[in-house]
Amino acid sequence: MKSLADGLPPDIAGQIHPDWRKNEAAYWVVRDQLLAQYAGQWIGFADGKVVASGTRPVAVLHAARQAAPHPYMICVGREDEPYRMRRANFAYDTSYPGEALPAIRAEFRSESGVPGLVFDRVIPDTGADTSALPWEDCQELQLDPADGVPSLMSGLAGGSATMLGFLVWVHLDGSEYECQLHADFMGNERILGRDVLNSLNVLFRGPSAEVVINP
Repeated sequence: MKSLADGLPPDIAGQIHPDWRKNEAAYWVVRDQLLAQYAGQWIGFADGKVVASGTRPVAVLHAARQAAPHPYMICVGREDEPYRMRRANFAYDTSYPGEALPAIRAEFRSESGVPGLVFDRVIPDTGADTSALPWEDCQELQLDPADGVPSLMSGLAGGSATMLGFLVWVHLDGSEYECQLHADFMGNERILGRDVLNSLNVLFRGPSAEVVINP
């Protein structure tokens, strides 16, 4: 079976850690045996066994990376379903063409508790399953493709492409939140998805054109 990693740009695919590829291949050997217990759940799979499981992929990714350095992560029985990025344009950047666009500043950290990089024009997108940054931003964060987790992503137009996920943290309003960040090799938007937003209270004040975190 062709590896999911081979859908990445060739120079990136060549940097995917061989242990991740080994865990991917091993998962497919026992996949049918896992269906009875884990169908519909996200799992982290490494060294021939499930090292983490649950319903929230961001939580499973962080738990799996604590258990093994290069786990294969997948939703059992729904392997071909991509993460979805619904990039809807709505308030609050009034200079944005058409409807104004909500945008915030957020600090992304490659290591928990260690200051990272603050990016502006980050779109809090409740329609996005997961967060994403352009590959150039990921390089600034010094994220190593060898630590990445390949996965499928689709957008509003349909179809899917392979992206690379990373375990990072987002610091907002004085608190740190687990994030499942995907590197976008084709787009240039910064997206804060539900992997982080579901841990926050977010108030969108359209008439006053502002986003309030934990009001």
